[in-house]
Amino acid sequence: MAMKFFIITVFMGVAGFSSVKAQDSIVKAKILDDGSQNAEKFYNSGIHYFQEKNYKAALLEFDQAITLKADFDKAYYNRGNTKFELADYKGSMEDYSMALNISQQSEYFFGRAQVKAVTADKTGALEDYSSAIQLNTGYSQAFYYRGVIKFETEDYQGAITDFTEAIKFNNEYAYAFNDRGSAKLQIKDLDGAIFDYKKALAINPNMPFTLNNMASAKRKKADYKGAIEDYSSAIKLKGDYYVAYTNRGSAKIDAGDFKGAIDDFTKALQLKSDYAFAMNNRATAKYKLKDYQGSIDDCTKAIQIDANYGYAYLNRGIAKEMLKDFSGACSDWKKAIELGVETAKNYSSDCK
Repeated sequence: MAMKFFIITVFMGVAGFSSVKAQDSIVKAKILDDGSQNAEKFYNSGIHYFQEKNYKAALLEFDQAITLKADFDKAYYNRGNTKFELADYKGSMEDYSMALNISQQSEYFFGRAQVKAVTADKTGALEDYSSAIQLNTGYSQAFYYRGVIKFETEDYQGAITDFTEAIKFNNEYAYAFNDRGSAKLQIKDLDGAIFDYKKALAINPNMPFTLNNMASAKRKKADYKGAIEDYSSAIKLKGDYYVAYTNRGSAKIDAGDFKGAIDDFTKALQLKSDYAFAMNNRATAKYKLKDYQGSIDDCTKAIQIDANYGYAYLNRGIAKEMLKDFSGACSDWKKAIELGVETAKNYSSDCK
């Protein structure tokens, strides 16, 4: 039987959440009485502290503004922003909801959606992003973050649609280009993914994760030289980028440079000693060089890091078979099958 070791490429996915900003709400309220005047002073002071990232001081000022003016929706909103920065998500949610009870504003829905997103309420986040978009049909950020949620829930076509809308209203939105590329990569539109990654890098060339993702797309097109160059560029931007070292090593395996691959996996493991993917992939390179015992040792280390790493069991079984440890190989393949690695059935057919 032809032996095929299984290597892992790590794809970075979407870019992630940015901080919620308050500056859109720096609007002076109409002064109706002395209480409102003082409330506005506290409010503007809170905005000042927020912009200086002195969140605890900002919180006290917004508290005072709300005490003086109970229906001060902008103060509730920005207090929600402040609590978000302080990771008080329960309090932040309550403040955004209070602001919405007073006035239905798109940014208030957006703020609450951000809290729901980071607290894993993806359904609620989608609803609030959609409400923000209904109130502001050109809300680029709301489209972008709704696209992020759709990507995370594997609605890749829906994500592409939302990222496209985000780009329509902000054609310099580098993250939206990156993440649309990532969604296209998931549906195997490799040329479309590479196009979007290039657009993202033209806007912001200092995004190593975009270079990593573009390299992975090129690798899928068997452009190993191009992939290795892009992984190298990512590493140049971020010297401790262990994911890019691991992926470059995988591309070097594809290109037949097994010793170079081992060097990259070893570097990744120096940066992150518990990186099971890199350990498994180094086992692959050692197998290719017929260092079967070294391959077994690395698979064993990968399993020690992650006891449920099915492909490491599969690969260790393959290496054991090469050393005529048939009992050990069968044991590993059976474990791989238990962990859901269907390919292991092709190797275990002769096992008793």
